[in-house]
Amino acid sequence: MMLIVLFVAGAKAQNSSSMRINEVLVINEDNFVDDYGKRSGWVELFNSSAGTVDIRGCFLTNDKNNPRLYPIPKGDVLTSVKPGQHVLFWADGQPGRGTFHLNFTLDPYKENYIALYDADGKTLIDEVTIPAGQRPDISYGRLIDGGEELGILGKVTPSTNNVTLDSNEKIENFKTKDAWGIVMTLTAMFVVFSALVLLYVIFKNIGIAAIKASKRNVKKTGDETVSTKTSAYTGEIIAAISAALHEFNEDAHDVEDTVLTIKKVTRSYSPWSSKIYTLRETPKK
Repeated sequence: MMLIVLFVAGAKAQNSSSMRINEVLVINEDNFVDDYGKRSGWVELFNSSAGTVDIRGCFLTNDKNNPRLYPIPKGDVLTSVKPGQHVLFWADGQPGRGTFHLNFTLDPYKENYIALYDADGKTLIDEVTIPAGQRPDISYGRLIDGGEELGILGKVTPSTNNVTLDSNEKIENFKTKDAWGIVMTLTAMFVVFSALVLLYVIFKNIGIAAIKASKRNVKKTGDETVSTKTSAYTGEIIAAISAALHEFNEDAHDVEDTVLTIKKVTRSYSPWSSKIYTLRETPKK
């Protein structure tokens, strides 16, 4: 039983009777252009059903006495209109340009009748009469997509919804209740300071965790303090190494022409405090 219901619902959704003539632009001076870069009037259809509708084989006309004026070609995948979607036909009188180019045009000086017929050429699906005296780049159609009420539309919306939301209701209500922006300011300050406090807590905990991890690593190695043992090298040896490095860095040479001699003394005071012990001597041969 459920399968039968779903089949019937799907068949109904596929029926072309759910298509509506949604929006019509009679005079196109500075509006949407077609795939050839040309501006002309256009007719927009809307699928008001919950299923995809293929309009191939259906007819569009602007003549009440000729319902089969423009047969929508078969074999074009773009004639399948998804639920809640639109399809646009150019009323440029040049059907040779493609599936969506009608073989009739719209007259800007009188009322225009547009009708959509089913594939049998007899069953009327939808019809609309656009009053004469339409202004350039102002469209006429259904105030709500697929709805019954027709009129001049506030915006030209080819291939998209006739009703567009330019504002957010919640934001507008907030502006009304907080005209001076005090609540907004306090909220913003609260968010900023809360973020700063959160960052402080996070970084502080990271620092504490790093210190604890470092202490654990020190305990594992068994070396909690830096060794304070006296270096095995005496002052004289360090001085000799320093002087040799100084000579090496100051002048690159191949033959040693200077010899540094250091004599160790037995005095209780440091030999470096007396200038006599800092003089260089000629080496003995």
